[in-house]
Amino acid sequence: MTKLRNAKSEAKIPLDNISEGSHRRGPKPRTPATWVAGRAINYRVSFDNVWDRLWPRLEHAETEAEVISAFQEAYGYDYEELMPRQAPVVLRVLKEPSFPKRRKAQINFMADSIAGLGMVTPRSSRDICAKERSRQKRATHIVRYEFYIECSCGYTGNSMNHACPQCRAEIVFPQNLGSFVV
Repeated sequence: MTKLRNAKSEAKIPLDNISEGSHRRGPKPRTPATWVAGRAINYRVSFDNVWDRLWPRLEHAETEAEVISAFQEAYGYDYEELMPRQAPVVLRVLKEPSFPKRRKAQINFMADSIAGLGMVTPRSSRDICAKERSRQKRATHIVRYEFYIECSCGYTGNSMNHACPQCRAEIVFPQNLGSFVV
């Protein structure tokens, strides 16, 4: 007797090919966005402390050597994390036409631009930082909260906009909400 062939044969090239791993398009990011944003926050604090000594030298810097000497003068011994590896990126950021004029904006722009450590462009680094900050800002908000109520009109259930959905009787909150826990 002959053997029956398998009804289900495996295709050599499947039509619905789902790649293993991530399903996002494009190259994998080299550095996680949280690292870039965290580094930008650290740079913002660090630059804020030394900007008055650093900016006058950076403002007139034309070469990488001048950038390195500006950081060495402003930071003293504690500049090895940034220089000389970041000197080309810092110089490119300084030459951007959109570089701000005000002190705080300059600090934030520089910190966000070089936080990618040269693995991404300064523009992409700023975009990553902005996106991560907005994600963190959204993550801690309560979108909506409801109360379970029993109203004098006979309605029993969830409130809507802090009121009874049938008769619109509002919920009266205590004056001291600082110690009120939901």
